[in-house]
Amino acid sequence: MDGIRVYIETFGCTFNQADSEIMAGVLKEEGAVLTGIDDADVIIINTCYVKHPTEHKVINRIKKIQETYPEKGLVVAGCMVEIDPSKLEAISGDASWLGPHQLRRAPQAVRAANNGLVERITGFTSDVKVKVPRVRSNPLIHIIPICEGCNGSCSYCCTRFARGRIQSYPSDLIISEAREAVASGCREIQLTAQDTAAYGVDTGEKLSDIIKGISGIPGNFRIRVGMMHPASVLRDLDGLVEAFKSEKVYSFLHLPVQSGSDRVLGDMDRGHTVDEFRMIVERFRSEIPDISIATDIIVGYPTEEWEDFMDTCSLLEEVKPSFIHLSKYRHRPRARSSSLDEIDFRELRRRSRALEELKMRITEEENRRLVGSFQEILVVERGRKGGFIGRTGSYIPVVTETGEPGSFRRVRIRDATGTYLLAD
Repeated sequence: MDGIRVYIETFGCTFNQADSEIMAGVLKEEGAVLTGIDDADVIIINTCYVKHPTEHKVINRIKKIQETYPEKGLVVAGCMVEIDPSKLEAISGDASWLGPHQLRRAPQAVRAANNGLVERITGFTSDVKVKVPRVRSNPLIHIIPICEGCNGSCSYCCTRFARGRIQSYPSDLIISEAREAVASGCREIQLTAQDTAAYGVDTGEKLSDIIKGISGIPGNFRIRVGMMHPASVLRDLDGLVEAFKSEKVYSFLHLPVQSGSDRVLGDMDRGHTVDEFRMIVERFRSEIPDISIATDIIVGYPTEEWEDFMDTCSLLEEVKPSFIHLSKYRHRPRARSSSLDEIDFRELRRRSRALEELKMRITEEENRRLVGSFQEILVVERGRKGGFIGRTGSYIPVVTETGEPGSFRRVRIRDATGTYLLAD
């Protein structure tokens, strides 16, 4: 690519981070030079569109880049390309586009943008995102997309229009990539997907077999398993519990419930009940007592009544997750729930504030239970404000003043907040 200098900026989830690393790898293999934004010839913005606030961040960032760097080529990649092309056309008509299934065509889009041309590369492919060129953003962490798309039909979701129906990648390639990553010095393997537990519904394989296969790789490293839909977990609950017992697997279960009301879950077309969510949590906790639970909540779904909201609060009080991700409901492009009337914004804000206060109280209480304990942590990076960031065996972040990225350390927890621990 004649030394074209490229800067990549990423919004969104771990899967998007993996997509950016793949684009970087493909471009570098073709002769591009990865650089900072000021030195770049072409800027790639890898977009996320799952939430309304993120949409605004993405749009504002695209506009800001066009104003600040009008002489540079621009490629807009990621989910926005497939979900909302009309809005993207309105704000960046002279930018090239690259859909999330088209990463291997990144050089084509970059060359066009560098030459002042407009190239629109969109649509679905069967390309496999494993064993492809990669440039890691953190040399100690290797992200592996194990499948793309999902089998769900959640009424509020627009991501599925960008990612499509599920395509599971070959298990032998996934395990081989993990083996190579560990051999190259990686200390953390992250398995990512829109729904990791849905892995293999199209091929007959199971996530638990992937976890067990990677756990069998020699070396001192950890595996973080990404978000799992409760309905998908029920396919292989016994196998997943056994797989999570490996000392190499973080005792960390990301299980989005979205609402504590079965009526609202039905309206959302989630495909699981509150009791099924409870049962999964109880099963993991009974066999892996130190496991931390992460869950997601959508507050203010259009059909959520006050009683439904209180059911959600009660469920959080009962389960006491260590991580709670809150989202205010807002209509998303092409999502079925967008035909419903949104609840009054003042009421939405009131419920959201109440849940935010509950979240901070629960997570701080859970973290404070660890104060005074000794924990083995994996140091994964330097902190932005100094010190080092590590993770306990339950994936809880720990800030420590000394350390070495990539090392395992035994520390004493001296204090806690709602989001992280502080260690000697």
